[in-house]
Amino acid sequence: MKRAGLLLFVTVPVVTTAVAYLLVSGSPDGDAPIGASSAQSRQAVKALAEGAEGADGAEADTVPPGLAEPAKKELAGRIVASAVHSTLDWRATYGSIKDIGDGQGYTAGIVGFCTGTHDLLTLVERYTEERPGNGLARYLPALRTVDGTDSHEGLDPGFAAAWRAEARDGAFREAQEAERDRVYFDPAVRLAKLDGLGTLGQFAYYDAMVYHGPDTTANGFYELRERALAEADTPAEGGTEERYLDVFLDAHRAAIEAKGRDGDTSRVDSALRTFLEDGNLDLDTPLRWQVYGQAYRL
Repeated sequence: MKRAGLLLFVTVPVVTTAVAYLLVSGSPDGDAPIGASSAQSRQAVKALAEGAEGADGAEADTVPPGLAEPAKKELAGRIVASAVHSTLDWRATYGSIKDIGDGQGYTAGIVGFCTGTHDLLTLVERYTEERPGNGLARYLPALRTVDGTDSHEGLDPGFAAAWRAEARDGAFREAQEAERDRVYFDPAVRLAKLDGLGTLGQFAYYDAMVYHGPDTTANGFYELRERALAEADTPAEGGTEERYLDVFLDAHRAAIEAKGRDGDTSRVDSALRTFLEDGNLDLDTPLRWQVYGQAYRL
């Protein structure tokens, strides 16, 4: 799911940028370039972004927090909520659930977990491991059956009501936030830092990760990044942040159009690209943007 003035350049220490270049331009074991056009290379980048490469990925932690800084992360949550739920109050969306007719079944929760895209199933499975008696556990067989489809088989008529009821439990709200961070936020920010991107670039990766999913297949996040790498160098490779983000946003936009859900690309055109054209690489407030024809300001 997965929306003027002097240009500011990302403040990444020179040593850290050099390390990031080595990490991103070469695979963790020194073989084929991670940016190469192959599913294997995308899987290597995905593993690195998710922290599966141990000390290599730890270099991202030496970069300033950027989007992970609490105030910026709150800002990111509110901007994403404007695109996913048409509100700035992302904390009011834990219990949100509806089928929006996009072929992905029910869309629910703070980042739009979907019954058809595996992330909602994983969320409920992990939550049930911690709280076996929760009100969603009995729907796990049905969730496994409909995973990858838009079907409601075994979910109707009670699943939506059960989701809303469970969302009143603080433990489930915490579980949603933890899964958001594990699957979307942390990998996006981590990889953006390794690519030498600042706060806006980190948010662009996060927004694309939420909309397109953390997938290595066509039009998944990691394939979009690969497309951008084919046209522009990241700051870690010596390119400019503005040029690279311009290319990445083009890929993000094209993938939205390719998915053919509603054809609305405003989360890129009048949000992300607006911030980029304003030179707001630090994603500083005040911010003004539009999504689906609705104007927002922070």
